[in-house]
Amino acid sequence: MAHPALRAVIVLLSSATLAAVPQAVAQPPAARAPIPVILDTDIGDDIDDTWALILALKSPELDVKLVVTDFGNTEQRAKLVARVLELAGRTDIPIGIGIKENDDPGPQADWVKGYDLAKYPGRVLKDGVQALIDTVMASPAPMTLIAIGPPPNLKAALEREPRIAGKLRLAGMYGSIHLGYDGKPKPEPEWNVKANPAAARALLAAPWRDAILTPLDTCGRVQLSGERYARVRGSSDPLLRGLVEAYGTWCRNRDWCAKDPAFVAVKSSTLFDCVAVYLAVSRDLVKTETTGVRVTDEGMTVPDPAARPLVWATEWKSLDGFEEWLTARLTGPTTPR
Repeated sequence: MAHPALRAVIVLLSSATLAAVPQAVAQPPAARAPIPVILDTDIGDDIDDTWALILALKSPELDVKLVVTDFGNTEQRAKLVARVLELAGRTDIPIGIGIKENDDPGPQADWVKGYDLAKYPGRVLKDGVQALIDTVMASPAPMTLIAIGPPPNLKAALEREPRIAGKLRLAGMYGSIHLGYDGKPKPEPEWNVKANPAAARALLAAPWRDAILTPLDTCGRVQLSGERYARVRGSSDPLLRGLVEAYGTWCRNRDWCAKDPAFVAVKSSTLFDCVAVYLAVSRDLVKTETTGVRVTDEGMTVPDPAARPLVWATEWKSLDGFEEWLTARLTGPTTPR
């Protein structure tokens, strides 16, 4: 047993040491490195892909390494991506042109009328499938694939290099599990699946490192209106000014929207794809269930226990919380890299 005087010295020294500890503990933890992501998109059809690309650029948790255009007229889609990246000051991000299937200019064509992709100051890679493979295989850390369009590129990439699945976390917008469009009480064929069921089957059957998907059950309910939409529409940010302009162009080329010229002044369209971007960052605001699905020739995603199990975000814990998160991200600063 220590001498009483020695014990007193030890207590004093211990107290001094402990007094210094809280200051060290109070230091903020080191910031997490942003998540490296690849975005595979059919931007140019529904306007939600344009919102989703801008959301990814505005999310500090994400580091966009490559944007690949998928499905249909992928060259036209690349022009849209290029213009967004220029407005964002992010021409460091390369663009991959995916498998071209047609020459349809799409309803946002006027927004890039006269745009010369050859003059884009960043890199444009003509084989977007190979660009995706090369980016994944060269990454020292696992990456996240945000997939928000029909996936013929991804089917081709998995066939060329199956190892990419094990190096990728998938955050996708696909399917309809319990609810359909506009909250209809029965599931129905969802566009990203219906447009190419074979490619969707390949995507959903792949052995991803991790996977979470937003079906219509959750993503089909997202729309900004009121004060939140006003914050986006009233922003002086050149990137959001471009978004509002592109949205107006798109609306004029969609019959249902063109019939209501006031539509774009008061609310967004349904922002399906923004939920996939959120799921690349967090799952906190959704409820999930794990199930395999079978893709029918009509584009239905039917729960099937014999299929590879996937995590589906089928309910919102707080849709209001997500819409506020979305608005805050969009109206915040563009993340520099």
